[in-house]
Amino acid sequence: MRSGPHGSEVPRHRAGDGGEARPRADGVSSDGRSETSTAGSFGSADVRLKLILAYDGTGFHGFAAQPGQRTVAGVLAEAIEALVRRRVTIVCAGRTDAGVHAWGQVIHLDVPATIEPHSLLRSCNKMLSPEVVVRSAVVAPWGFDARGCAVSRLYKYLISDDLVPSPFAVRRAWHVGSPLDLRAMEQATYPLLGEHDFASFCRRPKRAGDAPEASLVRRVLRARWSRVSPGEGFSTDVGSSVVLPGALGEATTLCFEIEASSFCHQMVRSVVATLVEVGTHKRKAQAVMSVLAGRDRSLAASPAPPHGLYLWRVSYGPLG
Repeated sequence: MRSGPHGSEVPRHRAGDGGEARPRADGVSSDGRSETSTAGSFGSADVRLKLILAYDGTGFHGFAAQPGQRTVAGVLAEAIEALVRRRVTIVCAGRTDAGVHAWGQVIHLDVPATIEPHSLLRSCNKMLSPEVVVRSAVVAPWGFDARGCAVSRLYKYLISDDLVPSPFAVRRAWHVGSPLDLRAMEQATYPLLGEHDFASFCRRPKRAGDAPEASLVRRVLRARWSRVSPGEGFSTDVGSSVVLPGALGEATTLCFEIEASSFCHQMVRSVVATLVEVGTHKRKAQAVMSVLAGRDRSLAASPAPPHGLYLWRVSYGPLG
């Protein structure tokens, strides 16, 4: 366990809505760290870079490197290593599961001081775009850690509730096939705010030997629903005014935004699916409070599909 940004204990592999520790791939550990290089091996001729990534998660088996699987960390490390001619350590702000997208994933890595950040950005984008794009690359302050220095993460989830699905949204939003009661969903969101044990909404991590069970207490800073204009893709008042590639045509779109100090595995997708059941009147809005208090995974809905979820922004304190 490590201390979270507000003093609470946060499991090492639970910074995002991503997954559990997974088997290591050759050369890269389960959280994207190279096995031949660690975060503590910063050389005197090295510089630490902070990169902001956007990616379409459709063709990837999540962010973290895994043996025999195509992952975001895997292809990114391969591209960067071709440029710097050595193994690199990639540390991300929040690991994302297979099929989950990102607009504001943050990573750090140490490279030779001779590597110019913008040259690295251009080289990576030539090799990896449009699936993976480095939006920015800068020299990070001394001591910056993409995971450990993060104060909060903001996720967004897109839903289309038109009766007829849009072919342009098939990889971008969850099509639920029936109109949703936005007011009821908003009411059901309020109990999630603040610090709670989210055991009902999280996949409990496996215990290693006699280790104590990981805490599933999380602090939700904000959560809200909004209905956005056709083709807009995302509300524009949080984080960015970018229009989502592959606009949703004439489909009406709901956007759920949730920001927390950290998330446990499948937390956002389970929350979304449960709130959608409120929106379809399968549950009452008041029932979400009981689900949360019950701390029982069987009380909440099964996770929503991954393709509607986006790691949108990571916020940092003074070292960010």
